[in-house]
Order: sequence, then C-alpha cells, then structure tokens
Amino acid sequence: MIWLKVYHWNLLNENFLFVELTIHQKTKYLPLSNGTPKQETEKVILLFFCPESGRKEGAHLPCPHCKITIIKRSNNESAVSAAAYQSGEKLFSEYDQEQKYYPYKNEVTHKEILLPPHAPPEFADRNTLWNSAEAQEKQWNSQLARRFVLAIPREIPPEQYAGLIRDYCREFFVSKGMIADFAIHDKGDGNPHAHILLTMRAMDEKGKWLPKSRKVYDLDENGERIRLPSGRWKSHKENTVDWNDRKYAEIWRQGWADTANRYLEANSRPERLDLRSYARQGIDKIPTVHMGPAVCQMEKKGIQTNIGNLNRDIKSANSLMQSIRQMVRHLKGWIADLKEKKAALMEALEQTKEPTIPELLSQYLELRSGQRADWTSRGKLKGTVADFNKVQAAMDFLRKKGISTVESLDTRLDEISQTAVSVMEGVKKSEKWC
Repeated sequence: MIWLKVYHWNLLNENFLFVELTIHQKTKYLPLSNGTPKQETEKVILLFFCPESGRKEGAHLPCPHCKITIIKRSNNESAVSAAAYQSGEKLFSEYDQEQKYYPYKNEVTHKEILLPPHAPPEFADRNTLWNSAEAQEKQWNSQLARRFVLAIPREIPPEQYAGLIRDYCREFFVSKGMIADFAIHDKGDGNPHAHILLTMRAMDEKGKWLPKSRKVYDLDENGERIRLPSGRWKSHKENTVDWNDRKYAEIWRQGWADTANRYLEANSRPERLDLRSYARQGIDKIPTVHMGPAVCQMEKKGIQTNIGNLNRDIKSANSLMQSIRQMVRHLKGWIADLKEKKAALMEALEQTKEPTIPELLSQYLELRSGQRADWTSRGKLKGTVADFNKVQAAMDFLRKKGISTVESLDTRLDEISQTAVSVMEGVKKSEKWC
C-alpha cells in the first residue's frame, strides 16, 4: 500500500521539491474464524514535498545574464551611438555628422570612464573618447568597440553597484590597457544591469593609438624572406594584442562571477552567481530561451508570445520532471532496501503494479481528505474544493500533453528541448541590446 503525502501542490505555477522519505509501520490484528487473532503488517511510504518558495534563502541563484558583443560598422552600428544609449547623454558623431541621443533612457543611476595610466586625460570626456576611437577605424567592416551587458545581483545593495562594476573593469580590462566606459541602469523593477564599452586598440606610452595588427614576413628554413611568384614577399598579419582571443570570453565571464560572488560574500549573502550552462553544472534541466527586451515588454503587457509560451511550457515540464524523478529515485532506493532487509514483504510488492501519475494525484486527494477529519464542515468543503482544483489543473495539464507515465513525460521533455534549441538559435540572430 502506497501513500503519497504532499503538503503543497501547485504544478503549473510553482515548483515543489522532495524533502524526505520515511517508512512507518502499522500493525493490525484481524480475528480469524477460530477466534485466534492474526497479526498483519503494512509498510507505508510517506513522501514529503515543499514548494520552491519555501526553500532556504541560499538556494536562490542570481540572474546569470552576461552578454558580450562587438560593435561593428558593417552592421551599421556606432560606438558613439552605443555610448549615448548607455549614458543617456547627447553625443555628436563626427563620422556621420549626427547627434546621438536617447531621451527615454532615464534609468541611468551611475556612469563613469576608467582610464589606464598612459591614456590622455581628455579621454575622460565621453564624446572625445569614442569619436577618437572611431576615427582610427577606416574600413567598412571595422570593429569599433566591445560591449558587455551584465545583470547585477539584486542581493547586493544598490549603493555598491558602482564599486562592483568598477572593481571588475579595473581588474580585467583597464589593467590590460583598455579604456572602460560603464553605466548602471536601474528602473527599480528588479532588473539592475550594467553596460560596459571597451576600446579595441592598445595605446603606446604617449597615449597614441596603436595599430590592431602588424605585417610579419614569413621566413624559410634559412631565415630568409620568401618571394612569391608575383614578386612580393610572403607575409601574414599578427594582432598587436590578443583581446579578441576566444579564451577571454570564458575568463571574463568567470571573472564577473568571481567579482560578484565576492560582493555577495562580503554582504553575508548565501547566494552565488554561476554562469556555467546546466550541462556543465551537471543539472538535468532544459534551459529557457532568452526573451529579449521586445518580448519582455509584450509579456508585461499581457500579450502572450511564442517564446513566452515555450518558456512557460519548459518551466512546467522541468518542475514536473524534477519532482517525479526524485520520487522515482527514492522509491527505487526504498524498494532496493526492502529487497535486502524486508524479505517478508517481497511477495506483496511484486504483486503491486507501479502507480501512474494520475493515480498518485488521486491518492493525494484521498490523503488530504483524511487530514481534514477534525475540520468544520465548511472548512472541509473549502479545502476539498481547493485541492480538487489543484489536482484538476494538474490532470488537465498532463492530459493535454498526453502524459500518463514517466516514460511519456521523458518523451515530451525531449521534444520541448529540441524546440528550445531551435528557437534559441533564431532569437540570437535578431536579439538587440537592451
């Protein structure tokens, strides 16, 4: 006999977690026809769950958003325009002779330019800095600046946001010779974030921009230059700095996590930022799709989108799958323990079929009804209706998705995962910076 005990079940809107598995023993004495009582023993499985909102504070994870992009002239982008956007200032672009201004950017709470020791002091002016940086780039496809968008952990006090970004920029960018222009945006809606613009060229000791690359002649085995059939010397280009090396994306992302975690620890917060993917963390979970600013605004207005619906489907599937996998895992462990230590119950267990998900939900209703034995009639009715609505919502969800067993749930989860991957690839192509 299996009893499923759930303290709170909200399948569609809230996660729940398995907490503890215990085994209780009940003994009943049943009289036989000859008057001699027979002892009968039952094993009852009690499964305790709790909602995710009831988890300890340390289980929460800060938003891991860390986006790195390159501002390119080939994409009709401008470093001056990006600086105006993130700072909320009016800047004039000497390249296209246009004023760049975004009057609706009123959530800028802090902006600052960090210069390396050899940079000219006049570069502390935002308009001078980015016009000078753009003037060095002559090609139609030039890379003008590197841009970061970082989600700041809300658990850090707002007065420490500037110090957090400043420490990060100084350690990983300014110390290497880059100029960092950063701004902090906070509308007070729980989404504080930082924009960082970095220069792409190094400077010499006099503050003069250096070339991004230099020509290097190829040499033969005798150390002599190699002449090509055209009469020219064979050569190749080498970057003067390695800032575009892909290894730095990982270094900078990990550096941001380490810096943010230092501030979280200094504020005695248990949360920690982890930018690794679910796969690298060993978490068997489908990631949601990044919605971007346009989709987020539509969802806030109550307009459902394909990406929003997909994310809601993924969250429901992840919540359901997590709970069922934990339940199945502990049930298997319990059965294995019984096989070793409770041989007397093996025959009864072999005759018991594995319950389906709807059967477990039905047993939950029966259990909840028994828990209200000492309630008033009105309380019993109210509790029964509330439990029935919760279970009915769960049953409708499972029936709509054609899910009745753990195997069918796994199949559905695989389909959602494949859809999420294809949507993520399409979103990345059209995504704009916020």
